[in-house]
Amino acid sequence: MTTAKDTPLKMRSWLFAPGDSEKKMEKATAGSADIVIFDLEDAVAPEEKPTARRVVAEFLSRQPEDRSRLWVRVNPLDGPHTLTDLAAIMPGRPGGIMLPKSLGRGDVELLDHYLSAFEAANGIEQGATKVIALVTETAEGMFTTGDYAGAPRLVAMTWGAEDLADALGASENRNPDGGYAFTYQLARSLCLLGASAARVTPIETIQGDFRDLEKLKTRAEQVRRDGYRGMLAIHPAQVDVINAAFSPTAEEIAYAQEVVDLFAANPGVGTIGYKGGMLDRPYLARAQALLALAEQS
Repeated sequence: MTTAKDTPLKMRSWLFAPGDSEKKMEKATAGSADIVIFDLEDAVAPEEKPTARRVVAEFLSRQPEDRSRLWVRVNPLDGPHTLTDLAAIMPGRPGGIMLPKSLGRGDVELLDHYLSAFEAANGIEQGATKVIALVTETAEGMFTTGDYAGAPRLVAMTWGAEDLADALGASENRNPDGGYAFTYQLARSLCLLGASAARVTPIETIQGDFRDLEKLKTRAEQVRRDGYRGMLAIHPAQVDVINAAFSPTAEEIAYAQEVVDLFAANPGVGTIGYKGGMLDRPYLARAQALLALAEQS
């Protein structure tokens, strides 16, 4: 029998909900987001963090046993809050932790040590709590995006443009046409490359304008073509658009299956003629990857 623990974790949509708002956490949890992230960092003012920890901990304790889709964004390791965050929320057994402002693999390893201790203290299976790292929110972090291979607990990497702009002292991170300026496009590319090198799932950053769903659709579809496999969301209205964009279409699935079947019918060949062109082994690998993605969607 397949259990929830055995089922691969869907990671198309990651919806933030402020940790000091039980109402917003309830709405997010009841929706269709693959993963819900209760935020103890940017969405919560410093003076409200103790209240947010209590609200998140109590909310988690009231949820069903399988909390694999309920994650928490803690505060950065270089500040005073991370251990207090973890002490408060780990008894609630969250499915995972989002680590903001990661400076490199060493931060994930340190978080692993903390989580191991809190898992032991709370009777949680060792290694059960997964991690997604925000890897480009600091200048230092930009230089270590390729160092995460083998990092414990790490299942995904994502990037951030707003905190990076603050770290750089930039007044703006967009070009006049609305697209990201070069440095932030570089951050997106480095995250994608780093996640690929680490063999974890790359997740696109947020779109701040949650009302423009057509723009969101266009962007999400583009980054999926680039290799991203999911996207952060800041509003429930964005979730269904993101889920659709990161789910292969019927046409894509049919094409991929045709490619796989064609190679299966011609074992041992390196290239095959197809509709006036040639397909080689990378086409097969991409087709197989898309079919695997479709099974998880």
